[in-house]
Amino acid sequence: MPRKQKDEQPAVRVYTVCDESRYLIIKNVPALGCGDDILKLFQTYGEIEDFKPMDEEDCEPFTDVYWIKFLQISNARFAKRKLDEFVFLGNKLQVSYAPHFESLSDTKQKLECRSREVLARLNSGKFKESSHCNQLVSKRTNFKREYTELNHAYGKEDPPITRVSSNKEYFPSPSMNKTVNLVREKLDKIQSSSNHIEDKHASKKVRVDNRRRI
Repeated sequence: MPRKQKDEQPAVRVYTVCDESRYLIIKNVPALGCGDDILKLFQTYGEIEDFKPMDEEDCEPFTDVYWIKFLQISNARFAKRKLDEFVFLGNKLQVSYAPHFESLSDTKQKLECRSREVLARLNSGKFKESSHCNQLVSKRTNFKREYTELNHAYGKEDPPITRVSSNKEYFPSPSMNKTVNLVREKLDKIQSSSNHIEDKHASKKVRVDNRRRI
């Protein structure tokens, strides 16, 4: 058998609803009379209706095979996913579905159960989408209400002010008005200084160069 390359992806098998079953076959169990231990192990994943050894099944030397029937297919699915290749007393368990043990009513129940699961997931997605839309509408409504309250608090219902006189206290906080006045004073000094410099340059006489050029 050729060796598996390091970069080769592991084989993946997809199970359909027809392949899955609440009946499981457990192989490669050490032949040490540990059926009770296997039963306790699988019972941790759900209620079991029936459990028994299968002597007629083909198996490796010094190993046993067990047949198990879960009450719910979801429990069987979970147990297979967790316990397949699980190391038990030094051996890796081989857990597989056994849909050929199903009766007609078992298959019908399995399909109905999957149909309910799919509908529940679809309804859950619709509920999340509706909840998200409701949250957006609620946020917009709250923002509009807060914006309106702020406008009323600062007197925004009055005509818009295009220019504020230097001696008017525009802000309701005294500290803000004090800061505005300091800034205005500095701006007035800067403006006055720039006007003085411009006047000084304008007052200078333009010298006329009467020298004859060669």
